[in-house]
Amino acid sequence: MGNTFGCYQVDQSTVAVKERFGKFEGVLGPGCYCVPWCIGINIRGILSLRVQQLDVRCVTKTKENVFVTVVASVQYRCHADTAEDAFYKLSQPREQIKAYVFDVVRASVPLMLLDDVFEQKNDIANSVKEELEKAMKTYGYEIVKTLIVDIEPDPTVKQAMNEINAAARMRLATLEKAEAEKILLVKRAEAEAESKYLSGVGIARQRQAIVDGLRDSVMAFTDSVPGTSTTEVMDMVLVTQYFDTMRDIGANSKKSTIFIPHGVGGARDAADQIRKGLLSGKDC
Repeated sequence: MGNTFGCYQVDQSTVAVKERFGKFEGVLGPGCYCVPWCIGINIRGILSLRVQQLDVRCVTKTKENVFVTVVASVQYRCHADTAEDAFYKLSQPREQIKAYVFDVVRASVPLMLLDDVFEQKNDIANSVKEELEKAMKTYGYEIVKTLIVDIEPDPTVKQAMNEINAAARMRLATLEKAEAEKILLVKRAEAEAESKYLSGVGIARQRQAIVDGLRDSVMAFTDSVPGTSTTEVMDMVLVTQYFDTMRDIGANSKKSTIFIPHGVGGARDAADQIRKGLLSGKDC
């Protein structure tokens, strides 16, 4: 735009305010105009029709007396048909918008808890927009959009919030770990119980097999050697097992078996003790 030889150029997305001897005469849109200054016509100023953005940082406190910095972003513009009001009625529109943002934010945030401020930031933005629309419409400005772009608590409060969150997550992790350990212990106990049960079944079968084997051996020996009593056969079997055990102990140096008494006659004594124990149990 220029003002050379009485010509004036108005750029796109702007309007010029024309006056004659200090009185508003009209609004000039984009283009080139003849402005004869000699007859008192001049261009008083230029207004942009583009959407402008103003970021407002407002320090306030919440319901629990925690200070926070709320950053509101206001997008506004004026129209060609309201350029007169925008140019003459308000000298500092940006400062006026800041004042309304401060008023709304400091009236709404103190009624909320800190967590609610984060959750209800859209409600705060809508409240700011409604208040600005009612106020700035009188001055020829349109509020396009209002956003709460940032909420910054005091650094110590932010650290405390992070610690609380970390502690809650740690507690949850501890509970999950304890639950996993409980499951492992239960499964281990079930496995041990099943193992002992199967071991008991195996031992019972082993003893049953030993009894069956001894019975068959006694019966076979008695039939093969007439006149041999069952007691003598059992004594011989015990002595045979005794020598087999002693041979196994001698063959393996890592054996930790303790056999008392260690004499050969101990087999006879062991047989007598077993026999007496069985007879005593039968009498009972």
